[in-house]
Amino acid sequence: MFRTVRRLSFFKVVAVVQIALLVRRHLTALTPIERRRAAELTRRARRLTPAERRELLDLAMKLEPRAFAAGAVNHLSPVPGTGRVLRGRKPR
Repeated sequence: MFRTVRRLSFFKVVAVVQIALLVRRHLTALTPIERRRAAELTRRARRLTPAERRELLDLAMKLEPRAFAAGAVNHLSPVPGTGRVLRGRKPR
């Protein structure tokens, strides 16, 4: 593992750490119980009932995926972002 990190340039390591911190910030939007439930539902993703699928979608929306994507792009892009959130489909 450390060999892989040594082969990356310093700036790539910084980018990876920044993304990891961004993920952590978004994951803290869920309570520990919700995080456990989301992990449980994700492991059984192919066999979920419609109610469980809705529950997983609700938990995912609490993570603010659009804001996460915009933050990740801002961290990785060499060009400064505009500060606006990416447009996409609204949740059902």
